[in-house]
Amino acid sequence: MLCKRIIPCLDIKNGRTVKGINFLNLRDAGDPVELAKFYSENGADELVFLDISATEERRKTLAELVLKVAATINIPFTVGGGISSVEDVEILLNNGADKISINSSAVKNPQLINDLASKFGSQCIVVAIDAKQIDGHWKVHLVGGKVPTELDLFAWAKEVEQRGAGEILFTSMDHDGTKNGFANKALAKLSTELNIPIIASGGAGTIQHFSDAFIEGKADAALAASVFHFKEIAVDDLKKELKIQGVPVRL
Repeated sequence: MLCKRIIPCLDIKNGRTVKGINFLNLRDAGDPVELAKFYSENGADELVFLDISATEERRKTLAELVLKVAATINIPFTVGGGISSVEDVEILLNNGADKISINSSAVKNPQLINDLASKFGSQCIVVAIDAKQIDGHWKVHLVGGKVPTELDLFAWAKEVEQRGAGEILFTSMDHDGTKNGFANKALAKLSTELNIPIIASGGAGTIQHFSDAFIEGKADAALAASVFHFKEIAVDDLKKELKIQGVPVRL
């Protein structure tokens, strides 16, 4: 069995790491390059950087940040936020990113997934999906969770896979920042119906939550932010406990 991955997520706004609850009430969580170095040295398998306020004029800033991070760490990292073209991806990969993540731009232009997978390979294309339950149905949301759509989470995830994405990063907006656990039923359904890795995001609060995401949710990786940034859970402690529980992880 493949090892399960632990992935700290750094949400970037104006060059700083921030964290909120249900995508709102952001607070400062530190310098992204320093945090990246710390996680790289302390057991993280990968990192994800999401520029949550990305706009055209900020693209250069994100590219510069990628360059600094790449020089500092020795684990794979994914970069997302405001990516909408082959050229955007080319810049970030050339600056040292290992994978890129697209979200709203993929929904607005699904052909982008095909184009990116064709040019760069599926292995470096992650499609992030933010969804919340509305009347009992998981609906995809865009623009950092601000814009609801009629897209069904599971139907969209299948299309994303068919178009060539190598991984899906699923964030439950209902669980995000609440520290009440991941959306394990939805995760298990995604993991069962799809053949590409599913990264669980939204809801990590305890070590048991991670274990549940892997065992009940069948996730391939689990992503979290505040529990790591604010030193509530240490990545190496988490992995040691997961190992004891029988979850395959790299120590």
